[in-house]
Amino acid sequence: METTTRPAPMKRPSCYNMDQIVGEPVSVLDHGFIRLVDYMGDESSIVQAARVSYGLGTDTPARDAALIRYLLRNHHTSPFEMCEVKLHVKLPIFVARQWIRHRTASVNEVSGRYTALPTEFYVPAEEQVAKQAKDNKQGRGVSVDFDSTNYIKKTMQEDAEAAFARYNEYLTVFDLAKELARNNLPLSTYTEFYWKIDLHNLMHFLRLRTDPHAQYEIRAYADVMQWMVAGWMPNLHKAFVDYRLRSHTFSGPEMDVLEKYLSSQTPMELPDVPGNSERENKVFREAFSRFE
Repeated sequence: METTTRPAPMKRPSCYNMDQIVGEPVSVLDHGFIRLVDYMGDESSIVQAARVSYGLGTDTPARDAALIRYLLRNHHTSPFEMCEVKLHVKLPIFVARQWIRHRTASVNEVSGRYTALPTEFYVPAEEQVAKQAKDNKQGRGVSVDFDSTNYIKKTMQEDAEAAFARYNEYLTVFDLAKELARNNLPLSTYTEFYWKIDLHNLMHFLRLRTDPHAQYEIRAYADVMQWMVAGWMPNLHKAFVDYRLRSHTFSGPEMDVLEKYLSSQTPMELPDVPGNSERENKVFREAFSRFE
């Protein structure tokens, strides 16, 4: 009789820190939250997937941590795709529209066609009310003065309340279809969705959305998710900070300029990089200034 080798019994990986927060909403902004629904895998799942090609499993903790750093530094992404997280998120619609640009997740959003939306909308805190930045077309600059801030917050509140009052009138007085009644609701209206994503693509999300240049409102959600990852996979999170958040990549032409600059025997200013735009050269100088 032919015999086959059966795989060793396995248990589902679990993480104490994640188990403690499953189902518990973490408040974000004024009415929003992130709630961990479920997760799959832990750091042993990453190294197990990486080593399966030559039939070995986990090793010592130090060697496993070193392997995770090696994988992240050298962009070996598939082992990170073996871990997933599912979140329940409540957020303003304008944040959700930025969020959904990350098309590498499974999403299911509450529908205003089927259910009446609660009167919940986002009004920024005083410290977030700022003027348009002079050097960034999509960002904020200096703060608005105290009286103007109060006026802006007051009118944002009043406008949203008026829009919801009209919305509820459409529903109750005219029995208007929900898909039409929502027509005039503002982008500050809160929505909810379930969002499931693998660890590789989650790190890409966090690299972009925890950046200081990201809009504050989505950054507030990303900061909570990064806190979750730090508790879920501490070695992976340390490598992520080292190789993604705190690192900088120089282009080939920039490396040529740096080589000439650093090897120069006479004092000189860091020259522009041929072919770089003004913005690229600004980023280049800012990155290099960290070492001067």
